[in-house]
Amino acid sequence: MASTLKRSLTLSGHRTSVSLEQEFWDALNEIAGASGKPLARLVDEIDKRQGRGKNLSSALRLFVLAHFRNQRE
Repeated sequence: MASTLKRSLTLSGHRTSVSLEQEFWDALNEIAGASGKPLARLVDEIDKRQGRGKNLSSALRLFVLAHFRNQRE
């Protein structure tokens, strides 16, 4: 079973912590780098799209899944 890593980020001026498996952090860093954005900005954009207050870890996992699925198509 993969272990989760908690990272602290500043999103829209507020500090928050997010727990994800290392593979998801790696994928998010790859996506952020390819788009020329800092990781915190990408995460903030995803958070805003999903609606503040919803489960951010789940939103990030679903974003990564959709990103790589869309790349295949």
